[in-house]
Amino acid sequence: MPIDLSVNGRTRRVDDDAETPLLWVLRDTLGLRGTRYGCGIAQCGACTVHVDGQPVRSCTLPVGVVESAAITTIEGVAGPEVEAVRAAWTARDVPQCGFCQSGQVMSAVALLRTIPIPSDADIDLAMSGNLCRCATYNRIRAAIHDAARAGSTPA
Repeated sequence: MPIDLSVNGRTRRVDDDAETPLLWVLRDTLGLRGTRYGCGIAQCGACTVHVDGQPVRSCTLPVGVVESAAITTIEGVAGPEVEAVRAAWTARDVPQCGFCQSGQVMSAVALLRTIPIPSDADIDLAMSGNLCRCATYNRIRAAIHDAARAGSTPA
């Protein structure tokens, strides 16, 4: 049975089984390859997307559960927090191999939308589900602080 999804502000009809993980629908059916497969058990965060504005792991989330939700991937995320995070990521040279970065960015953006000026503890908690094999955690934390400061500066 077809499933209608709202992905990046656009309605998309898919014919995948309702139990298929959202990650595979995004990547294989819709061709949105920015969301990454890492562990397949929702432990590494590489597959993080926003569902109704909340960061979720898409590798274990059945697509049938999100039929009426607004899904945002790294390809469609936008706004001042996103621009601030991207600029801070670049300035701090956060990416090494880059594999985990879409999930890291999606989690960081969700954090800044919830807590515009986060503490180290807020950052550590929000980012705790995102693993980085290159261990750029100190740069990630610093970049989130930079993005928060950039976002709090009046235009």
